[in-house]
Amino acid sequence: AVIAAPVRRTAIVLGKVMGSTTLAVLQALLFLLLAPLSGVPVTVASVLALTAVLTVVGVGLSALGFVIAWPMDSTQGFHAVVNLFLIPMWLLSGALSPAGGAARWMGWVMAINPLTYGVAAVRHALYIGREHAATSPSPAVSIVVTVGFAAAMIVVAGKVAAKKG
Repeated sequence: AVIAAPVRRTAIVLGKVMGSTTLAVLQALLFLLLAPLSGVPVTVASVLALTAVLTVVGVGLSALGFVIAWPMDSTQGFHAVVNLFLIPMWLLSGALSPAGGAARWMGWVMAINPLTYGVAAVRHALYIGREHAATSPSPAVSIVVTVGFAAAMIVVAGKVAAKKG
């Protein structure tokens, strides 16, 4: 039904990606309500910064999901392939353990993982104006890589959607 709609493929891509991103950001902001219970103070500035960063991360990951899903014929195949990409990206992003304590080869894998920079950007946004343990990568590098990843994934998603038809 989506392919038969009288709209451009780029509109389909942007609609699907923005819909997924909106849902993910709203869920993350609901989860943020628990932050004070874990000792993380939440300010208006940190919520605003975090919303912006989560939106960019959400666009990148949603577009990656679109790139994987568009050519797939089955839901089961999509979930299998997504698990091959997203779970390792998450595990090797520094979200669970910092890169500083990792083996050298794993540190390199973490350094080329775009989600590493997204996680760092989320940390920097959450602790905006305050010192925190996560010092690497820097806020500027984290944001540039995260925005670049999101933009690249949108472009790739557009190209993938334009091919199949």
